[in-house]
Amino acid sequence: MSAERRGARQAEALRKRLGLSYDHVVGLRFAVNVFIATSIVWFTLRAIGDSNPIWAIASMVAASDPEPVEARRMFRSRLVNVLVGCATGLVFVVVGGDNQWMLPLALAITVLVSTWVIRVKTMWRQAPITAAVVIASGLTYQSATLGIEKGLHKVAEVIFGCLVGALVSWFMSHFWLLRPAAAGDDEGD
Repeated sequence: MSAERRGARQAEALRKRLGLSYDHVVGLRFAVNVFIATSIVWFTLRAIGDSNPIWAIASMVAASDPEPVEARRMFRSRLVNVLVGCATGLVFVVVGGDNQWMLPLALAITVLVSTWVIRVKTMWRQAPITAAVVIASGLTYQSATLGIEKGLHKVAEVIFGCLVGALVSWFMSHFWLLRPAAAGDDEGD
């Protein structure tokens, strides 16, 4: 018997013994995914001197869905839109200087690029959020070079968090296989 099949049978036996529904077990695995992925992200970034890895943590949570197919979709969508937002933000930091009107214009253009050109609907909001992070860094530091550096650092955090969240979800789906209850099974609700 494979470890995957044995893990699925043990998880099913635990679900029934505790009277948990499938949704409860999914929620439990999501909590475990988030615990593991947060530990990896937090301690890795702290070890390399990142004093505030909140962007990586938020991205990790968004990409650590307990359903691996959904986690993969979220990772891809978030990554595409992060790259769109980053590219647009960098263009506006370089071209716009420290003009305060650059931020609303850049966010509007980022939304149009994301929705009209790229058209990865899931996580559309991520593109303008990322552009805002990059542009705000340039405006805050009143330096295009420092803004680009800080903005790219935050984008790298987002990508790292997404990657860790998706990988933990994938690993847990193989280690702790979840199967929806068959029709007529007691869900435990």
